[in-house]
Amino acid sequence: MAILNLLASQRKCRLSEILTGSNPLLRDQSLVEYNQNSSAGIHICALLDSDGTPMEVALAVTKLVDEGFTTVKLKVGRRASPAEDAAVIQKIREVVGYKINIRADANRKWTYKQAIEFGSRVKSLCLQYIEEPVSSVHDLIKFCENSGLPVALDESIDNLKGGPIQKLHQFVHPGIVAVVSTNSVSYFSSFSFHFYISPCFHLDGQVIKPSVVGGFENAAHIAKWAHMHDKMAIISSAYESSVGLATYIQFAYYVDRQHDLISRLKRYDSCGTVAHGFGTYQWLTEDVSEQKLKILVPPLGDGMGASVEDAHGYLHHLNINDEKIEKTYSEEKLNSYSIQVDGDHFSYVVKVQEAGDCTNDKVVLFLHGFLGTSEDWTPMMKALSPSARVIAVDLPGHGESQILQRDDENFNQISLTIQSVADLLLKLICNITDGEVVVVGYSMGARIALQMILNENHKISGAVLISGSPGLRHEASRRRRTAIDKSRAQFLLTYGLECFIKTWYSGKMWTSLREHPQFDSLVRTRRKHSNITDLSKVLADSSIGRQKSLWEDLKHLEKPVLIVAGEKDVKFKEIAERMCSETREYGEREADCRSNQELCEMIVVPESGHAVHVENPLPLVRALRKFLVRLHQP
Repeated sequence: MAILNLLASQRKCRLSEILTGSNPLLRDQSLVEYNQNSSAGIHICALLDSDGTPMEVALAVTKLVDEGFTTVKLKVGRRASPAEDAAVIQKIREVVGYKINIRADANRKWTYKQAIEFGSRVKSLCLQYIEEPVSSVHDLIKFCENSGLPVALDESIDNLKGGPIQKLHQFVHPGIVAVVSTNSVSYFSSFSFHFYISPCFHLDGQVIKPSVVGGFENAAHIAKWAHMHDKMAIISSAYESSVGLATYIQFAYYVDRQHDLISRLKRYDSCGTVAHGFGTYQWLTEDVSEQKLKILVPPLGDGMGASVEDAHGYLHHLNINDEKIEKTYSEEKLNSYSIQVDGDHFSYVVKVQEAGDCTNDKVVLFLHGFLGTSEDWTPMMKALSPSARVIAVDLPGHGESQILQRDDENFNQISLTIQSVADLLLKLICNITDGEVVVVGYSMGARIALQMILNENHKISGAVLISGSPGLRHEASRRRRTAIDKSRAQFLLTYGLECFIKTWYSGKMWTSLREHPQFDSLVRTRRKHSNITDLSKVLADSSIGRQKSLWEDLKHLEKPVLIVAGEKDVKFKEIAERMCSETREYGEREADCRSNQELCEMIVVPESGHAVHVENPLPLVRALRKFLVRLHQP
């Protein structure tokens, strides 16, 4: 959003003109319309809480209609029964009539039976759509077939990964007519599309969540695809300030013009005005700017809306009201320091990097993989530091951490196994905080994190395991892997770090990482390890072959675990699936029936291989935020 507005400012034009710049037909149409009508803009749908008696809600809708709204969305599924929700909509129709479009949002609150009951009671009340009436795709399709009501999607498409256009085949049922994004506060500004059937045609519906597909440009591309398939696209905001809404207004205008152009090219009439989901502006009592974004009924208009020119002017002359700003965040520098932790026969001097409020009770500890350092986590730490205290360490033998021997003759007695490193890190945690921490580990770090949460769960509130494994089940496999890693360690000592790194990253596991634009810079950081003797010892001692298999220990899991795998990392994706499956099976066999479904969660990050946090960090950041919120819910 910031980049597009900057480009518009430099070129002295509106943001919508930046978007149309690559399409001469669309650009010419937009300019002609704008020159003929300086009030060119978009229509807005109101958002209404449905608390209160049916009459109270109907009167609230009446007020919105009097203000100029032609479309209203209200929440359902919060009352004692679907019959009560249906009674509200019945009363709205009795009081207001059929001059307003009604959209209902159930947020997956109902069972299939309850949803069918609601559908039977409102079938004659002309709902534009019912959003997410049930929780499963199977029940959703069955509802479409048996209720006759048009359906919109929201939560059902949250988990679509990669290119969503290729993965929407399960939602092509003609009864699915729209997509709606969750109206909730998000760290990043977000927006979404609603696709719904035009009343002029009998068409299949489609779904998309632009926040998953990567921004305005990708969203515009998908909107065009929808229009080409005779769908309409509706933009919807989260609880945005006027800064966000002003940008969305211009984007929605661009999407509308795109639809008009495609309609003409395909030689069918556009079916009237679309009301976009920007009614959240009414729910905010304060804003970040001194001036107000104009949202009103134009003199010659036929519904509540916003002018593209007003939105452009608002951003062009933006003045932030400093009195309304509670906290300002700029890129935070990481604080580096060292802590000494004593083990058997040696001391571990840990390089620590930290960011965020040191008094925050949300503490996250990041553990890198083999050849990594704490700097691998810098982007993620900066992203999470406004809401958590984030800490990363250089593990033994890596980066600037040091292994201090108490006796030169006892070097071979020093143990750097996964278990011993986990014990050292638990001592470190006790030095850093009195509370619990969430451990986030990648690869070797994930194996350490799993060991920690199973060893000492009173200090660990949860763990995020990225491309990790509980170990090898069979003794023969462990012996073979121990020998392989011992040979690799000797290769490192004999031929040096440069040659070892070249050989290490030539493996099949790193195929997608080698294609990543940051691969060369990542390799340069791997050359900075100063003590290859310690590094080779870590490689041999922490071998997965020397680690006790933790598969059976998964049944003792008592704290939540988020398991993460890259879409292209077939091996570790299968391991992650087995971990989740076996953890849940253990829970089902427990007499107390503890909810292992909630304890173990898995996500697959699209467009990434083994090094998920390097190859596609943004979905991982979002998943971590959600995980932290869930852990700290009362």
